[in-house]
Amino acid sequence: MTECRECVAGLEHCHGTVIHHIACRAECTEPDCVTPEVAHAFVIDCEAISCACTVSVSAHRVG
Repeated sequence: MTECRECVAGLEHCHGTVIHHIACRAECTEPDCVTPEVAHAFVIDCEAISCACTVSVSAHRVG
């Protein structure tokens, strides 16, 4: 398996994906990840994975 650019350069990074939640703090798909959000290559909104927090927030929207 080849290493990514960040691995080769020795830079702090994570191969997981950051999930930005509407109602909670962001989380990484890698267990026990302590890498800052900006050091992730992939970021998605929780709505893309049909997260339960998007349902609870949309149920409380007015208008």
